[in-house]
Amino acid sequence: MTTAAEDLVETRTQTHAFSRADRTRVGEWWWTVDHWLLGATLALIGLGVLLCFGASPAAAARLKIGFPFHFAVRQSIYAVGSIVVLLAVSMLPPKGVRRTAFFVYIVAIAAMLALFVLGHEAKGATRWVEIAGFTLQPSEFMKPALIVLVSWMFSEGQKGEGVPGVSIAFGLYIIAVALLLVEPDVGQTVLITIAFGAAFWMAGVPMSWVMALGGVAVAGLGSTYFLFQHVASRVDRFFSHDKTADLQQVHRAGAAIAAGGLFGRGPGEGIMKRDVPDMHTDFIYSASAEEYGLWFSLILIALFMFLTLRGLFRAMRLSDPFEQVAAAGLFVLVGMQAFINVAVNLNLMPTKGMTLPFISYGGSSMLAMGLTMGMALALTRRRPGAYAQKDRLARAGNFGAGDFA
Repeated sequence: MTTAAEDLVETRTQTHAFSRADRTRVGEWWWTVDHWLLGATLALIGLGVLLCFGASPAAAARLKIGFPFHFAVRQSIYAVGSIVVLLAVSMLPPKGVRRTAFFVYIVAIAAMLALFVLGHEAKGATRWVEIAGFTLQPSEFMKPALIVLVSWMFSEGQKGEGVPGVSIAFGLYIIAVALLLVEPDVGQTVLITIAFGAAFWMAGVPMSWVMALGGVAVAGLGSTYFLFQHVASRVDRFFSHDKTADLQQVHRAGAAIAAGGLFGRGPGEGIMKRDVPDMHTDFIYSASAEEYGLWFSLILIALFMFLTLRGLFRAMRLSDPFEQVAAAGLFVLVGMQAFINVAVNLNLMPTKGMTLPFISYGGSSMLAMGLTMGMALALTRRRPGAYAQKDRLARAGNFGAGDFA
């Protein structure tokens, strides 16, 4: 016979999706994953689908597609796929995240090599593989896999067991950058360089090495102006005061943001998206600002800031060197991609051809971001000893010259 108090506890327990006593894989995942990070990610996915329904009719009409919600339906399918990937990967243990990253990196690099033969050229670049009417961009999946692998190598190098972790990490990075520049994709190169540099710094290396890497990165970025004609053209247009440059997409995007004002024109009432080819992809931020106004734009930016800052906060509290550096690197990757996209929309930097995570239309971007956040959530889950208090600086140690052997 049970008491009334026991019946009340049992009733309250049954109202939750999972009991804390639930030891199934899903139950343990639910009580260990960061609900705030998960909620913010799902909110961004939902907003991406919502905004695509507003931008789809204009994009379909411009491309002479009969079904006005062609892109919106596809984005909904991509969103479901992204959520499935997100949830499945977030249930993995750290070892599973490493194995997944290794497999994804190998497949992505192989696919990037296949672009030389099977690549689909668009806008002067060969970045996509076309399969059954769908285009896949391998570099999107390579990014999170690379960050996890280099973080793993940095942590192995710290152990002083003869593993040339730093050398392997730089080798993986150089392979990725070389293939990106061949496509060419300078924007993604800049992004992974920033994330790689962040992981390099958080691994506890001497500041002199970080500054040396930064100098090489700046010099390399500057050289792209002379090596790639499209980079020089975009930079020249960015600094040009010629009024004819107003015909470029970025100026139309700026006009859309200004036209939106504080509260916007209203859902589906945007005008600029009818004339701008990439308003549903790279410039979706501008389309949303025109229709929903400044208040919505600030909410969108706040969501990305919250996701990045909370993720970094949790990552820096982790005990394991690999988990700490990998999780932080992944959140930097998401945050910097959002920052670059918004900055381009606001005409604060030259165009990069980079999507807004979870918001821009595109299957590769949506699925790859699901993979990225799935790995980040998996690494920041609460596990025994994962967030033990310790002196991080003492744990980080120092890299020696032997790490480059």
